Amino acid sequence: MTTVYDFQAADIDGEPVDLSEYRGKALLIVNVASKCGFTPQYTGLEQLWKDYRDKGLVVLGFPCDQFGSQEPGSEEEIKNFCSLTYEVDFPLFAKIDVNGDQAHPLWKWLKQEKSGLLGIGAIKWNFSKFLVGRDGKVLKRFAPTDTPESLVADIESALG
Repeated sequence: MTTVYDFQAADIDGEPVDLSEYRGKALLIVNVASKCGFTPQYTGLEQLWKDYRDKGLVVLGFPCDQFGSQEPGSEEEIKNFCSLTYEVDFPLFAKIDVNGDQAHPLWKWLKQEKSGLLGIGAIKWNFSKFLVGRDGKVLKRFAPTDTPESLVADIESALG
């Protein structure tokens, strides 16, 4: 049985990260973008990270430029923007595709585990979110319009 721990992704600095490093943690995996109407959600995501990291939550941000070219920058530009504008210090990864033939294997798996509204698997926009339990299985999928603050009860449940 596949879990999130079976995947690997490059971090924002291009270094490989084996997601098994997060074994036993609850994960909030989000496709992010710097020039999106939902970009201010970085504030809420960072707050979730600060509030719950000591309890076992890790927020993982995956920049994606597939929606309205709203993540046009390089990894270095993305990292600087997130740090300087939103003081993000949760883990960020290299820019990826979440849809299509070139979609990152992690995101193919996430969509397969929890399809969206009406059973549609495709990611519809930036700031789609997946909550993964401590066992590495997807618990819930959230729409871009679901604010980080609205996820607190689900996160607390996932943390036990």
